[in-house]
Amino acid sequence: MHDAPHPTHRVIEGLEYARRGDHALTGDLYLPSDAAKAPCVVAVHGGAWQRGQRANYRYLGRYLADHGIGLFAISYRFAPKNLYPAAVHDARAGIQFLRAKGAGLGVDPDRLGLMGDSAGGHLAALVALAGDHPDFAGHADDAYPGVPTKAKVCVPVYGVYDMAAQWEADRSIAPAVSGAEVFLGVSLVEDRFAYHRASPINYITRASAHMAFFLCWGARDDIVDPATQSEAFLAALKRADVWARTCVVDAPHFWLSDPLGEPGSFSGFAAPRILRFLRDRL
Repeated sequence: MHDAPHPTHRVIEGLEYARRGDHALTGDLYLPSDAAKAPCVVAVHGGAWQRGQRANYRYLGRYLADHGIGLFAISYRFAPKNLYPAAVHDARAGIQFLRAKGAGLGVDPDRLGLMGDSAGGHLAALVALAGDHPDFAGHADDAYPGVPTKAKVCVPVYGVYDMAAQWEADRSIAPAVSGAEVFLGVSLVEDRFAYHRASPINYITRASAHMAFFLCWGARDDIVDPATQSEAFLAALKRADVWARTCVVDAPHFWLSDPLGEPGSFSGFAAPRILRFLRDRL
């Protein structure tokens, strides 16, 4: 674990937040240097539930910390070695860790949120909406039994919210391979109910109105279809009277990890809007 100082932020790298057997789950915590109790979001990287790295949040994490918002970028277990709901339990453990231990690190445990991109957006939204649902809470993988996963905000970026729709989209792109199928370990035509249970959109109710959502996506996304995913999810949130706002950029898939300062950066366009949302709602 390495604590790297900066004039306006500090980074605690390799912070263990849970264990799975002999395996430590770790994350990088970005915090403002001058805050004793900073609001904080747990950030879950993308990669089709099979790959990726928490370092994808190094630019956004430092940016938010420079402006008073903490970010905890976590690693989690990948499919197919670890099938659903292993990654869900890991994302749950991230927010449970901050609620249980965050005060000693400079995090306000009463002002927590979730964010994620692509597959990480799916995990963030699922935990935000259903983290304490019996499907996920109280299982052997529960790192902090009884600690709630309730979040104030969720910022999913080009996320997957309807697993059945994503299976269909995956099959149209590469008929032999579906990231959703690898993650769930079963085909849609073998177990449709498994896809229903794993879809964040199916947990949206009026009881979700204690949260606020900020959805980001690219209008030219060719991996996660905006119409059947982000736009459908937004409509479901609005029908349930859940506060939701959007940031849509003229981009394909997977741009949140880009440097914010590059000319024409999509992440640079989204970052101040995400910050404003977090300041207002977290």
